[in-house]
Amino acid sequence: MSNIKLFENKKIRSSWNSEEEKWYFSVIDVIQILTESPRPRKYWNALKTKLKDEGSQLSQSMGQLKMQSADGKFYRTDVADTEQLLRLIQSIPSPKAEPLKQWLARVGYERIEETENPELTFDRAMETYLKKGYSKEWINQRLKSIEVRKELTDEWENRGVKKGGEFAILTDEITTAWSGFTTKQYKNFKNLKKENLRDHMTNLELVLNMLAEATTTEISKEKNPETFEENKKIAKQGGTIAGNARKEIEEKSGKKVVTQLNAKQLRAKEAKKLK
Repeated sequence: MSNIKLFENKKIRSSWNSEEEKWYFSVIDVIQILTESPRPRKYWNALKTKLKDEGSQLSQSMGQLKMQSADGKFYRTDVADTEQLLRLIQSIPSPKAEPLKQWLARVGYERIEETENPELTFDRAMETYLKKGYSKEWINQRLKSIEVRKELTDEWENRGVKKGGEFAILTDEITTAWSGFTTKQYKNFKNLKKENLRDHMTNLELVLNMLAEATTTEISKEKNPETFEENKKIAKQGGTIAGNARKEIEEKSGKKVVTQLNAKQLRAKEAKKLK
């Protein structure tokens, strides 16, 4: 399971290994935070040489995982588990070393808690969104959308769909069929770049996106697709059902469902209502 962890509002790419029950973190991301270097890869290469010259086996014992880069593609990058990262931090003089150590301990503890009580994952997500200024009504929809999305990706994995590129293609099929926009066009419409599109949807956009994904999941379970092309066809079918609902809503309401509003504008709109 790959995701993004935040340390002082800065992103650290991470991946949870359920078999080993440990986190792996992007070494480059951690070095960039500790050193604030504009060229963290160059710093890391120099540090690896220094560690090797000193007889340390730390860098050799680290592995690599594919993680998403700023361009949206997945590349192999050096990763370290918590123990390795703590040893690495000791080699980098930085005022952020101690806070980062405490953060690592907390991340590990929270994961153990969430494994024993999955509801805590949603509680923490709720807390994060509240801090960002989202309404509780919107957050409830967003958390439900996460659950729906997970059911869909689990179904795709069961059908042999590959994470990354193939997931993105199928998601694009669904998005285009229900919204009339490709994912890229949708993000451009909302003036977004690398942000998560769902975090910038209205309640109604979220509901229709959930309908599209939930419908795709149910059709897939019934049809049992065996090839990627069959999965693409089902993704389009699921999205089309939600797309028809969108068109009917627009016909009855006289308003477009897909809006240019992004999260900042949505929160400002909600704040005006409360005044």
